[in-house]
Amino acid sequence: MRESEVRIDAGGAVLVGTLFEAEEPALAIVIHAATAVPSRIYASFARALVERGATVLTYDYRGTGRSARTPRSLDRGVRMRDWIDRDADAATDRLAELAPGLPLLAIGHSVGAHAIALGAGRGRLDGAVFVSMHLANTKLIPDPRERARVRLLLGAVAPVATRVVGYMPGRRFGLGEDLPAAAMLEWSGWTRKTEYFFDDPSMDARRRGAGYAIPTLYVGIDDDPWSTPHGMDRFAAHLPAAPIERLQLTPAPGSPAGHLGFFKPTQSDTLWPPVLEWVQRRAASARAERAARPSASTERDAR
Repeated sequence: MRESEVRIDAGGAVLVGTLFEAEEPALAIVIHAATAVPSRIYASFARALVERGATVLTYDYRGTGRSARTPRSLDRGVRMRDWIDRDADAATDRLAELAPGLPLLAIGHSVGAHAIALGAGRGRLDGAVFVSMHLANTKLIPDPRERARVRLLLGAVAPVATRVVGYMPGRRFGLGEDLPAAAMLEWSGWTRKTEYFFDDPSMDARRRGAGYAIPTLYVGIDDDPWSTPHGMDRFAAHLPAAPIERLQLTPAPGSPAGHLGFFKPTQSDTLWPPVLEWVQRRAASARAERAARPSASTERDAR
């Protein structure tokens, strides 16, 4: 296994990623992170994929983690849609360059899955995994105390703090990493819309979601307070053409996962195996599908 830092040209931003290379790769996988989650959190899962023959790319969105600039004011205008529309696509292209000819899959965690559903990698991906992805309207959080806490944080505290400080000090408020101001404010606005960004005309998300047709494993976690089966159903309703396989998982007793914990090494024995197996099956199917397609020369001969 080899690990190396890579740079990703994302059109106006240079993203920093890590490439985890298998000795004899049979597939390539890009991992798109959740909001305010640094790419290092996905390293253990990436290594587990490498052990199964994958070359894996993780990276930080613009304005976050290793891709953030100093001072933070330089990233003030970075929006969440920049991650969805530009960064995720650029990372997919970069991995395709680094691992040419291999079946190409994407794993999206929360907003990372939103990016895939709205088109990141479309036309290049052979499969996708959505982890803890849902329609993120805060009204859909079932526990009233958690709903009140999140609505207060995202709807009031975070916007005020962002405008005062110039960025979202996520670490201070238990939101993970610090976030660019515009990304925080855009996220806050979407969480108050009935259908999240599907109700933002500037995202054109309804049309884009309707065109999503990639074989997908949609993973939910029983103790996730945000991405509930109902919230997952609400998002899946916007992907009518997608062949989706649902998988609902239960963490081991005494080892909670919640919304962000699926990728922790403590879940490797309980939550990871069915997802790793699905990825390998999907890659094998993609290889078989490619082998069954007539080559360009065969098509010319047939004509």
